[in-house]
Amino acid sequence: MHYDALGIVFQARTLDLDLSIYQNLSYHASLHGIGKRDADLRIHEFMQSIDMSDRLHEKTRSLSGGQIRRVEIIRALIHRPSLLLLDEATVGLDIKSRATILADIRKLVQEKNISVLWATHLIDEVGHADQIIVLNQGRLVANGPVGEVVKDAGAQTINEAFSRLTGVLALDTGRQ
Repeated sequence: MHYDALGIVFQARTLDLDLSIYQNLSYHASLHGIGKRDADLRIHEFMQSIDMSDRLHEKTRSLSGGQIRRVEIIRALIHRPSLLLLDEATVGLDIKSRATILADIRKLVQEKNISVLWATHLIDEVGHADQIIVLNQGRLVANGPVGEVVKDAGAQTINEAFSRLTGVLALDTGRQ
C-alpha cells in the first residue's frame, strides 16, 4: 500500500463549486495516480464516514460551509497521507460545524494513525491531550503538551497561557 506524505486543507476554499462532490474527489484521486475502482471505494468509504453518501452527485455549491470543509478534508485524505496539514480549517464556520470537524479529525487521528498539524488562532480548538507550538511574531515561544505549556506560562488555562506568551488577549473559555 502506497502512502504519500502530506494532505493539505488550505484556509481558502478550493473545491470546484460547479462540479459534483464525486467529480471533485475523483479528479483529485486521479492526480495522485489512484485508479477509478480504488478511488470509488475510498470516496464511498469517506463519504459514508461523514454521513454524506447521499449527496455524492450533488453540485458542490449546494453544500454548507461546514460540509464543503469536510469534503475538502476527505479530498486531502483520499491518497492516504501520513500527515494532514490543516490551515485555519474551521475559520468562518458555525460552532456546530467546527465541533463536527474537530471530532472527525480527532477520530481520524485515533483510527487511522494520521498525524495532524493544525494551524489555528482559535484557542478553543486545542484539546487537553494535544501537543502545541505557540508562535509569536515568527518566534517559537512555547512547545509541548498543553498542560506543560500552561504550567510553564504560570497560567491556569491555555487561553491565559496564550495571552501571557503572546501579549494577545484570548477569550477565556476555562479550557486547560
